[in-house]
Amino acid sequence: MIKTLLITASIFLISCNRDGNVKTTENTKSKWIENAFESLESNKYPGIKAISWWHENFDNSLLKVNSSPQSLSAYKKSVSSSTFITTANFNSDKLIEPNSGIYHSAFPDFGGTEDIVSLERIKDFETLTGKDIVWAYFSNNWYNSIHFPEEEVNTILSAGKIPFIRIMPRTSFDEGGPDPNYTMQKIIDGYFDTDLTQWAIDASKTNSPLLAEFGTEVNGNWFPWNGQYNGAGETTGYGDSDLPDGPERFRDAYRHIIEICNTNGANNITWFFHIDAYGKPNTSWNEIENYYPGDNYIDWLGVSAYGPQESNDNYQEFSEILDDIYPTLINLSNKPIAILEFAITEMN
Repeated sequence: MIKTLLITASIFLISCNRDGNVKTTENTKSKWIENAFESLESNKYPGIKAISWWHENFDNSLLKVNSSPQSLSAYKKSVSSSTFITTANFNSDKLIEPNSGIYHSAFPDFGGTEDIVSLERIKDFETLTGKDIVWAYFSNNWYNSIHFPEEEVNTILSAGKIPFIRIMPRTSFDEGGPDPNYTMQKIIDGYFDTDLTQWAIDASKTNSPLLAEFGTEVNGNWFPWNGQYNGAGETTGYGDSDLPDGPERFRDAYRHIIEICNTNGANNITWFFHIDAYGKPNTSWNEIENYYPGDNYIDWLGVSAYGPQESNDNYQEFSEILDDIYPTLINLSNKPIAILEFAITEMN
């Protein structure tokens, strides 16, 4: 028979060997969660001003905070700290960093397509964790048309949360390879300007602050907006001959979208630049500075910092991941940093 026991800050599973002797093994996910929140509360990463847990079990990934009683207990205890705050500060409809503490937010299980937004899912996450969220994070998948996600935004606003829109220029969820329709060059060339202009107008009509990012985890070639599919490291096909074409196209496509929004009154959007802690391919042209639209366009930096997402993945503590990526982020800009996605599967 297996039962659980909470001992100080660590959580253990109690079971028996074949000979009947009791043994204890630490629950790895709960340990990772504890390390994450302890790291965030330390003074080691002062630029981090927001966090957002990826609460989902898509493809049996077991990333939800309640994937086990031990993991839920660790999350609830850790996030109960007054460091993690639930009220946002704004200046001219732009999200600014808190006076003290770190914003607590989430992707609250909006489904495998990342856009099944509902009041119930938001409330369920807050009830489960015992902590409110500042923003609710969801995907605006372009599929075969570009449209502002008015229904999803209004649902989140009705819950008293800030909508965080992940603008995803993809026609399907297939990973890897270029998108057959939404290339960065087409965006730059204005192929979608009519739809993007309407998107901006509709965003401005919400009369509420919005958060948005274009091209999630851009340095990862699992997404079609990664430089690998838009010119890679070539330097003679587009723009500045000293810069790799793939990242430069993304940079200019993102700038183009922000300029359309600003021109059409959508000044209520706080813009995030979102990278993964470990880009792929691991090559010099794929460095994040090559993608960055610049401080005149971007308000916050964002990063995904996942532990193992499958039980056989190599284990890394959250603090080890931050040790790898945090120096790169603070060297890129002095903008506030958000951990836009973090989670881990059950390892035991």
